[in-house]
Amino acid sequence: MANVIEVTEAAKAAIRKVKGEASGLRIMVSAGGCAGYQYRMGLVYGPEEGDTVLNFGDVQVFVDGPSASLIQGTVLDYVESIQGSGFQFENPNAEGKCSCGKSFAA
Repeated sequence: MANVIEVTEAAKAAIRKVKGEASGLRIMVSAGGCAGYQYRMGLVYGPEEGDTVLNFGDVQVFVDGPSASLIQGTVLDYVESIQGSGFQFENPNAEGKCSCGKSFAA
């Protein structure tokens, strides 16, 4: 079975750079944002009950259970540009997204 999400090399490098003693990055989707759902993520010291645990070499990503179906097939990237830098989600399940890319409609 394919991973819930894929993580680019740039995103893995960004996670390694900031994770310190944390176990990995936890990704969730919650109601909100200008398009209906918003991505939430943060460094954590382990999975919570019901999380899907994804291993990408020395980088772990935890996806909370209710969010998995909303982001199935998503690619997480890290982009640096003149406008700024940050994580970007390419979500094939999104019917639309806001201009900032931080929220989406499903």
